[in-house]
Amino acid sequence: MNLFGHGIALSGDYIIQGAPKLTADAAGIPVTSVMTASIPLVIVMGTVSTLTAFWMLRKEMKSGSPVHPPNFISGTMTTEPSSSSEAVSTSLPTSQPVQRQVMSPRLQKTFALLIPLLFAVDVILMFVLKLQGGDATALIGGTAVVILIAVTLAAHRHAGPEETTNYLIEGFQFGFKVFGPVIPIAAFFYLGDAAITELFINPLPEGSHGIVNDLGVALAGLVPLNDTVGAITMTVTGAVTGMDGSGFSGISLVGSIASMFAGSADSAPVLTALGQVAAIWVGGGTLIPWALIPAAAICGVNPFELARRNLKPVLLGLTVTTIVAIFLI
Repeated sequence: MNLFGHGIALSGDYIIQGAPKLTADAAGIPVTSVMTASIPLVIVMGTVSTLTAFWMLRKEMKSGSPVHPPNFISGTMTTEPSSSSEAVSTSLPTSQPVQRQVMSPRLQKTFALLIPLLFAVDVILMFVLKLQGGDATALIGGTAVVILIAVTLAAHRHAGPEETTNYLIEGFQFGFKVFGPVIPIAAFFYLGDAAITELFINPLPEGSHGIVNDLGVALAGLVPLNDTVGAITMTVTGAVTGMDGSGFSGISLVGSIASMFAGSADSAPVLTALGQVAAIWVGGGTLIPWALIPAAAICGVNPFELARRNLKPVLLGLTVTTIVAIFLI
């Protein structure tokens, strides 16, 4: 989920087009050219990284080593097998075990089809009504609440209202536990971002983009201006700017640097897309623990362990993608 969602989907961003718009504007080129140039790079990066991760997982499974580490939130999570007429007992980190009713197979299939259909309608409505920001969030959140109520009523029937409240409480408790580590982790990453200037009085020189982003600019100024070296530098620079844990905060800087390295009009979109892919894969994120917390929490794994497992596939993917970009320039 992490590699496909935060890696492939986020680095291309072909639907919302937020990432290519930022990089294209900074590079002074049309957004369509960046999106077109990013297609082969996103495909190569996604293919190499996911296949490498798949091969590593298969190797661990065959060797008998544990693939899934203990749940970093609750320690362990166990589910007792049961038939369709029995209740499932799931251990929770914050309360006593709750007896959950299992719906009939017919209802399960109905909701399995209905839930993705409702979210697909949300996507269509966002395009048609041009909903963005808080309005789009309210639409998706409201749909999720309606689904929660419908599923709970179908599963618990007369006890549905009370169980809905219990599920909401459980969800809020889970959210606080999951995002609690964000506060100290985010503090370290903000030290490298331009946001640090809002915390202290002139801690950085005028015109600074933050410690990490300034390192990316300095790195770009130490190499010769040609397409081959430029591609390598764009990958490293994008990765460095992504270390703030955002991925999007440094892509404007990546776009402006790509315009300097571009030896021709044809190479500018490729370099811009390469820097965008590197920045978002690292910081958007598959390697920075802060950005991994949502995916890790949903799957019940340690975000630092997930980052460790992603390291080799992502680095190999960035290497191969850079080589491909050199041939495309």
